[in-house]
Amino acid sequence: QNYGKLKIKKMATLSIPTVDLSPFLGEGDEDDKKKAIEEVGRACSEYGFFQVVNHGVPLGLMSRALELSKKFFGYPLEDKLKASPMPGSPLPLGYTGQTGHLTDNNEYILMFSPDSRFNVYPADPPEYREVLQEMFPHFRKAALTVESIVSQCLGLPTKFLTEYNNVRTWDVMAALHYAPATDTQDSGQGEHKDSNCITFVCQDDVGGLEVKKDGNWIPITPSEGTLVVNIGDVIQILSNDKFKSASHRVVRKRGRSRNSYAFFYNVEGEKWVEPLPQFTKEIGEPPKYRGFFYKEYAQLRIRNRMQPPSRAEDMINLNYYAIPT
Repeated sequence: QNYGKLKIKKMATLSIPTVDLSPFLGEGDEDDKKKAIEEVGRACSEYGFFQVVNHGVPLGLMSRALELSKKFFGYPLEDKLKASPMPGSPLPLGYTGQTGHLTDNNEYILMFSPDSRFNVYPADPPEYREVLQEMFPHFRKAALTVESIVSQCLGLPTKFLTEYNNVRTWDVMAALHYAPATDTQDSGQGEHKDSNCITFVCQDDVGGLEVKKDGNWIPITPSEGTLVVNIGDVIQILSNDKFKSASHRVVRKRGRSRNSYAFFYNVEGEKWVEPLPQFTKEIGEPPKYRGFFYKEYAQLRIRNRMQPPSRAEDMINLNYYAIPT
């Protein structure tokens, strides 16, 4: 299948790195792979963010998925609420509107793997369900490729992280919509870090996603056919801070709505997460975090979102597990 080969454009302004993944899809030699691994490693050390092209997700599918999202989120609220989560769902799978979070002004559809009985799909647009179900495995395949690259960047065997993270039941995809900014409010999603392993974002041309580096916010300029990738908290803990989970946010634009997809590549809930011995006792370094079951941290983070604390310092993040020095 022809995914559409893209050439990387050099940006004159400060921007996150863009990495060509085609060498890992059978279109390059070992030197090309080595170059890409070095670029990802540098990006994970300096930013915690990078973009990828030639990632294997069909460009036409990405474009169609964004079109259908725009159409769905433009429907009246009563129509969107027909896809509300079912009782007893482990996550609010289906449509969720505004949560009341002071810094999060968005609505979204969440879904597990297409074979999950908890998924709730909109009936309209008619082909939306099929496109959502098609996007998910393409994201997952791209995630497996990037995970193997990150493993090598950390000096671990190629399949180390894949074998550690070998249960795919907690992967989540979200279709997100951010309304235009108002005179008094432009936050779409407040500053945060992702709790998972690796996140992938497919965004339209509106922009608004920003990453924090050295105290400054860097806008991630949309580029057709690219996926934005960021390292999550799990990788930071496993690597004992060698790779950092980056702070990011979404700023809404005046006069334009933003549509995007996010794929959260997770470890499963029963997975024990702690700094790996390769980054602690094997090199004489003390662990910077105590271990935990991932479901515990995920539940605390979900509570943050659904019942935001009144004080920012009460938000649960990685520091909750930090070992005092």
